[in-house]
Amino acid sequence: MARIAFHLELADGQREAYREAHENVPAWLEEVYLESDAGLETYSVFESDGHVFGFMELDDPNAIRDVMETSDAQARWDETMDGIIVDDDSEQWLDEVYRMR
Repeated sequence: MARIAFHLELADGQREAYREAHENVPAWLEEVYLESDAGLETYSVFESDGHVFGFMELDDPNAIRDVMETSDAQARWDETMDGIIVDDDSEQWLDEVYRMR
């Protein structure tokens, strides 16, 4: 089981819009993740002071990245997040540097 994480920054004044959007994540978005070949077990999103941290446990990180980059469902969700998330084109994936076992 792989563990991957990412970081995003929210645009100024968009914290509540981000949180509200995540109160009703569309079923069609969840389905594309769960029905992918990634073997997604856990997907959690945390937010504090305009910084978002996402964490996943899954079998195939490349498969979930492919879903995020190419699926129509993700593209639709990205439209919802347009203007809410800062799009700076930087690599958002984080390296795991420590895990207590």
